[in-house]
Amino acid sequence: MTGRLYGVGVGPGDPELITLKAARLIGSADVVAYHAARHGRSNARAIAAGLLRTGQIEEPLIYPVTTGDTDHPGGYQGAIDEFYTEAAARLAAHLDAGRDVVVLAEGDPFFYGSYMHMHKRLAHRYPAEVVPGVTSVSAASAVLGRPLMERDEILTVLPGTLPPAELAARLAATDSAAVMKLGRTFDGVREALTTAGRLDDAWYVERATTDRERHARLADVDAESVPYFSLALLPSPAATAFAGTTDGGGESPEEDGAGRGRVTVVGLGPGDPMWLTAEARGALAEADDLIGYQPYLDRVATQPHQRKHPSDNRVEAERAAFALDLAKRGRRVTVVSSGDPGVFAMAAAVLEVSEDPQWKGVPVRVVPGLTAAQAVASRAGAPLGHDFCVISLSDRLKPWSVIASRLAAAASADLVIAVYNPASKSRREQLVSARELLLEHRAGDTPVVVGRDVGGPAESVRVTTLAELDPATVDMRCLLIIGSSQTRAVPRGDGSTFVYTPRHYPAD
Repeated sequence: MTGRLYGVGVGPGDPELITLKAARLIGSADVVAYHAARHGRSNARAIAAGLLRTGQIEEPLIYPVTTGDTDHPGGYQGAIDEFYTEAAARLAAHLDAGRDVVVLAEGDPFFYGSYMHMHKRLAHRYPAEVVPGVTSVSAASAVLGRPLMERDEILTVLPGTLPPAELAARLAATDSAAVMKLGRTFDGVREALTTAGRLDDAWYVERATTDRERHARLADVDAESVPYFSLALLPSPAATAFAGTTDGGGESPEEDGAGRGRVTVVGLGPGDPMWLTAEARGALAEADDLIGYQPYLDRVATQPHQRKHPSDNRVEAERAAFALDLAKRGRRVTVVSSGDPGVFAMAAAVLEVSEDPQWKGVPVRVVPGLTAAQAVASRAGAPLGHDFCVISLSDRLKPWSVIASRLAAAASADLVIAVYNPASKSRREQLVSARELLLEHRAGDTPVVVGRDVGGPAESVRVTTLAELDPATVDMRCLLIIGSSQTRAVPRGDGSTFVYTPRHYPAD
């Protein structure tokens, strides 16, 4: 009968965090194996040293290389793969002899642990069991006195070895995060946190729960002092309520907010949560205050520390001034818009109001979103495949004469036209007039895409023609795409129709 293989987590460093089951298995094992660097020291063995007994066989698995520098013909990966194969063979010899083998793993065996490489090579051949351990992420959260996540918040664990741009995108898209494998990657991780706008919230924790433990604001850490066994932590956004609960540099609420105030204008996209960008998710997660039109705010899930400030859709200037005033007082404010905030939305309003000298020192950032025009176009095919323009039929902020002249110019230039705000309960004649004007320049069979509530629960998309377009069927929740002379509507075998505008245009 063969022996049993155990992957045993010994926790982040404090021997008292070893579980009772792990302690029992370590003490009774015939063979105790552990990974170690070339100098022979093993963190996992050091944690479990008090549980080892006389007569046990120890198998130090010495890495041949710990960085990318090696003269192995297969490079770093070749050297590591060969090492894991040889290490597995050594453990297999003990298992074949009937000896139980415990492989010690710092933290948890399956959490960025080296044990998993033994498990992949041996678990299909021998009885195997994994004993979980306390992870360094849990330990870091505990020593900081700040929770990882609360309610519906999302925790993301990332390797610091990712390219900074990709790391920044993932950090921006989550509520909380832990970034592992620092050391040489620290500068890139700090760059990513800065790009994602999360550096002010990030903490650094080194060798948590050991006698060499260190933690500080990540922005204050010297990169030259950072070892591999450290991590960056973005605690729960609700963790602001825990400020000052440790002696690790927690500020008072007044000190923590001083000088950090800013306004971020975010596009939520047309409606489908899948269309919300990673950067937008990050801006929503980091906000103290969320400001916007009530239906848009209803699309945003809030955390306990956040406050929503809904308002009517016709008070954009007042909404912008309120956001800037909150930011001036140290609040992180996110103003939400549907679609893209720079397309007939709040970004222009905030920037216009921010010209007032009293808001001169308030940073304003605009985070783009998927536009309604893009969403409707994607559902129909590719009607925006060539030159196009975007026009709003709302005459609330500009006279109809301006709208009519722009429609005529766009039509005579043979541009595809995306029409926003085509009609409302109080504006029924504008679309009638616009259709008549366009028919002076376009053929009646010009394809027209009518998208309603695209990305929302009542989504509908239909393809008609300019001659057959019925203004009575269009409301404020619709967006129209009116084709050029080159736009094609092509029936498909399944009964659907796709619409596209070719990228080439005929010569004169």
